[in-house]
Amino acid sequence: MAKVINVSKKETSTLSSGHKKTKEDSKPPLFRKINYILMIVGILFLGVGYILLSGGGSKDPAQFSEAIFDTRRLVIAPILILIGLITEIFAIMWHPKPSEER
Repeated sequence: MAKVINVSKKETSTLSSGHKKTKEDSKPPLFRKINYILMIVGILFLGVGYILLSGGGSKDPAQFSEAIFDTRRLVIAPILILIGLITEIFAIMWHPKPSEER
């Protein structure tokens, strides 16, 4: 009597489209938790930078306001916006190596 031995130890599951997906075929996610945390930090930097950039107008359009030349608007806000943009680019492009534990 011959016994049939299954050599392949792949676990399969059927997707809604009818294709079978094996455990060996699954890829790690594109973004990990650290990527999402960095993206949120970048968005916060951008938000604070744009908030600091706003304002400085006068109530009377015929009168000039010197508040638009404040250090907050000319120096601090653009620096925060650049830090936010660089953080966002880094968060999207950085791909940490998967650990052996997972």
